[in-house]
Amino acid sequence: MGSKNKLKRFKENETFDNVFQPKREELTDGCFALKGNWRKEVFKNENPLVLELGCGKGEYTVGLAKRYPNKNFIGIDIKGARFWRGAKTAIEDNIPNAAFIRTQIELIEFAFQENEVDEIWITFPDPQIKYKRTKHRLTNLQFLERYNKVLKPDGLMHLKTDSEFMHGYTLGLLHGLGHEVLYANHNVYKLGGSPEEVTEIQTFYENQYLEKDKAITYIRFKIN
Repeated sequence: MGSKNKLKRFKENETFDNVFQPKREELTDGCFALKGNWRKEVFKNENPLVLELGCGKGEYTVGLAKRYPNKNFIGIDIKGARFWRGAKTAIEDNIPNAAFIRTQIELIEFAFQENEVDEIWITFPDPQIKYKRTKHRLTNLQFLERYNKVLKPDGLMHLKTDSEFMHGYTLGLLHGLGHEVLYANHNVYKLGGSPEEVTEIQTFYENQYLEKDKAITYIRFKIN
């Protein structure tokens, strides 16, 4: 994507009432007014709150919001030019229960109050296979602890990935730490049995993986 196109999208994001772009300091200094108030201030209801981390173009945030009008969805990504597509679609298609926040995922506990979130989806994260990059792996111990802070006690986690490594790493970690694995499938399109939203909502990159006949995996779990 050209820099002119990116700039245009950044400017358009600023006009969208479903996009929020707090500065890092605003979050870490505890000044972010929406923390603890997402339902009341943004969605104007008390429906369950669901996050998509690393939401990319926002296909899952928008797709889930269409499927579940009685839940609120927030896509989180640091790349605003990407989720511009999802935010624009939500406005054009009049989907009031989809919003986006531009921030880093490691700041999640500064953007949301303890027990504010009902579910978290992680869709096609970078598996960060190199050892030096493990601290950025979105299902490592530190990230699970962050999610646990904002999730309700019975909150659900979902991981959908094309990486067999990420699937295996996460399952091993969850079992090792005594977390509750509710469902796991290492090839959702060939083995069947997954929830409908796992196979019926597809991302841009997922379609590319499927063309290459890559297995798509899914885990649903709870952090104890």
